[in-house]
Formats: sequence, C-alpha cells, structure tokens
Amino acid sequence: MNIRHATSHFTIGTLSRETGVPVDTLRFYEREGLLPAARRRSSGYREYDDEAVKRVRFILRAKELGFSLDEIADLLNFSADPEHGVQGVKARASARLAEIERQIAHLDTIRQRLTRLVAACPGSGSPECCPILADIRAEEQGSGTAAAGSSCCGNGAAGRSDADKG
Repeated sequence: MNIRHATSHFTIGTLSRETGVPVDTLRFYEREGLLPAARRRSSGYREYDDEAVKRVRFILRAKELGFSLDEIADLLNFSADPEHGVQGVKARASARLAEIERQIAHLDTIRQRLTRLVAACPGSGSPECCPILADIRAEEQGSGTAAAGSSCCGNGAAGRSDADKG
C-alpha cells in the first residue's frame, strides 16, 4: 500500500518520473509560467509538491485535447477565477473545437483527392506519367490540380470524378 503524507516534497527528477514529462520540459513549463516556480532547497535543488503533479497532469490532459501552451495558460488562469472562469473555459474549448472541425474538413478534402490520385495511378511506367507526381508538380507551379492519369499511362480518364467524365 502506497501511503503518501498530506503533502510530499520531491525533486524535479521525481516529478518527471511521476508525470512522465522530461526534466527539460518541466523547466520550460516553469519558465513559461505554466508551472509555478519551485521552492529551492538549501542545496539549490528545486522542490515540488503534490500540487505540481496535479498541474503537470492538467497540462498533459489539455495537450491531449489539442490546446496550445498559450491556451493551457489561459485555462489555468480561468480555473482560478470562480466568477468568470467557466465562461472563459467554454469559450476556449469552443474555439478549439471549431479549429478541429476545420482541420477535419481540410483532411477530408486531402483524403478524397489522394484517394482519386492513388486510384488513377497504375503503379508502373514512367514517373512522368504518374498522376500523383503530376498533381504535385502542378501544385508546385501554382496551377492547381493536374489532369491526373495522362494518356501516356494508358488511363486517360483516371483521376477525374464521374461528374468530369462527360
């Protein structure tokens, strides 16, 4: 049975082991104000308590939800504001959710495009005839999507959607 005293005091190495966060990252969090400055022992070593463990775990969970470190700092500040904190937290979370929805829509567009290109690529022949490479080259030149599956691949209609195939 692991019995802890009401408040444990431990070094940065122990905090690192308890949370799985590297020591350098903990120091960074402290410099950035995400983690309060640790007390110093007479030896100069940082000394943390159980609240530091809770705070680091809060940071980790917020990162898992996609919040940036600046947003996490705001969440920590909101959590200390009993009057307006929840309102601020909800606003930050709503903004994060909207950004995630934009990212999902963008990734879905990329998936659809790549699915068409992979289906159009014969997987053999000259690289000059590869619809995937042609599409990327067209993007490099700023001309938008290339006509995937040129006739040199023997698959002239490949890469076009059913609506494009007149």
